[in-house]
Amino acid sequence: MFVSESGSQSSDQRLEDSLRLSLVTGVGPRIRQVLLERFGDPSAALDASPNALQGLPGVGAKLCRNIVAARDEIDVAPILQLCADKGVALLTDIDDSLPPLLKEIHDPPGVLYCRGAWTPRDALAVAIVGTRHPTAYGRRQAECLAAGLARAGLTIVSGLARGIDGVAHRGALQAGGRTIAVLGSGVLQIYPPEHKKLADEVIAHGALVSETHPLSPPLSGSFPQRNRIITGLSLGVLVVEAAERSGALISARHAMEQGREVFAMPGPIDSRMSRGCHQLIRDGAKLVQNIDDILEELGPLAAPAERADGGEVKHVGELALNEQERQVLDAVDNEPTSTVHRVLATISALEMRSLIRRLSGNFVTRR
Repeated sequence: MFVSESGSQSSDQRLEDSLRLSLVTGVGPRIRQVLLERFGDPSAALDASPNALQGLPGVGAKLCRNIVAARDEIDVAPILQLCADKGVALLTDIDDSLPPLLKEIHDPPGVLYCRGAWTPRDALAVAIVGTRHPTAYGRRQAECLAAGLARAGLTIVSGLARGIDGVAHRGALQAGGRTIAVLGSGVLQIYPPEHKKLADEVIAHGALVSETHPLSPPLSGSFPQRNRIITGLSLGVLVVEAAERSGALISARHAMEQGREVFAMPGPIDSRMSRGCHQLIRDGAKLVQNIDDILEELGPLAAPAERADGGEVKHVGELALNEQERQVLDAVDNEPTSTVHRVLATISALEMRSLIRRLSGNFVTRR
């Protein structure tokens, strides 16, 4: 389930070594990447000699000793047993279980603990983040946007925090959609505690994920780190209400660095909670008034995604189509296609969503 069985080494051993390396003090996501680039996989990194480790970027004498001693000093059996007992899956960078979008960022987590299930359709995801102290306006808009995007077929990603995060998860769930919560604590240590029921609902209709030990308490340093995972799992991030120094702006910065789209919802010009959003818009973020602004900006997908009916989604705007629009779009090829009168209204709707374009006469083509 967790790793492939390529090579002579057992899949269990490869999983144990991947987990063990993630637990070495001083080996964060970036150092892990350095080690994997040099040695190929976690097992080889743990077997490396001090001479081979010394001189690698970020690997000093102390960290070198920690890595060399890891096999003797770090027992991963209790964690594996805990995960088995509590239904926690391990998604790792040594197999195909880590979400593909997350593999693209420059500092992906080596191990991601997961309660619930990540599915291929979650590759079509948008993150919604914002202040922990939203106004009534912010709550209303966040819920409406999350619900609308969920109905369109997008998975909503956020951090389960108080405020906009919680509203976004609830909006997606109330719309019957999927949602993923990325925690700054362990997946068996829900924070904030009043979101325990919400966490259970997320598990039933998505997933709780974290790169920290399942029983890890919430630590201040973990929250900025988890923000890169929120954006890494998403095609783009929408900021709904953020003060000038809001943590949501850290997520926006991560999204920019990862090549993700950044969206911001405007608010009253005299609202302190909208100043961060206005700053993002001034700096180039897409102003969002409704979900069409997001679907249009995300545009064509680099790689086709799978629809619920097994077909392919090549443009995010396809997610909001009704059945008639879907049938018409499926009938349009990449080569010019002649249209008939009874589908002209649908053709106009598809054209407005930037999914097709008209050519001369009655011919249309996909964008």
